[in-house]
Amino acid sequence: MFSIIAKGGIIMVPILICSIISVTVIVERILFWLGHSRKPHTPGALLAIAKTSGPGEMAKEAGRVNHPVARVLAAGASSRRESAGAAMESQAMDEAAGMNKFLPALDTIITLAPLLGLLGTIIGMIRSFDVISLSGLGTPHAVTGGVAEALIATAAGLVVAILTLIPYNYFHAKAEKTTEEMERYATRLELVLKERERL
Repeated sequence: MFSIIAKGGIIMVPILICSIISVTVIVERILFWLGHSRKPHTPGALLAIAKTSGPGEMAKEAGRVNHPVARVLAAGASSRRESAGAAMESQAMDEAAGMNKFLPALDTIITLAPLLGLLGTIIGMIRSFDVISLSGLGTPHAVTGGVAEALIATAAGLVVAILTLIPYNYFHAKAEKTTEEMERYATRLELVLKERERL
């Protein structure tokens, strides 16, 4: 493994740094989402509590649920009715920032890693052509060494980008889905609060 990395040349250092950052962010995001469960109440169940027992009771129950949607609903239920929408919107912005945390780093690595691999390819090919220009084609091992360096760097950059792309798309889709849920249930809670005002 280390010999292959060494053959890849100096460009393998930033590619390895990208891979370490990618793994670190992926593990952090996995732990983030594993820590956000909807038990013991789903957003629909929380709205049902708001209808039957009132927003105060729903806010207490939502406080027991470690989930972005529940926290948005709790913010609306805990505020004054006329400012519930603004409170939920503010909380939703905070939750969205938390869900998308570090995702720009993954997005950058997806773009950067193949470019670094391409740079390694160019450096390796330049070295090969330098060897050819100095000693001709009489030293094939030196020429193939530069080509091998170019291919290793390219492969490493592509592997890092591919293995980063899959979890990035998953986390991004999960954040988008949760954001849509926050908007949908926040609107429903506003309707529930308006209905209770009429009673």
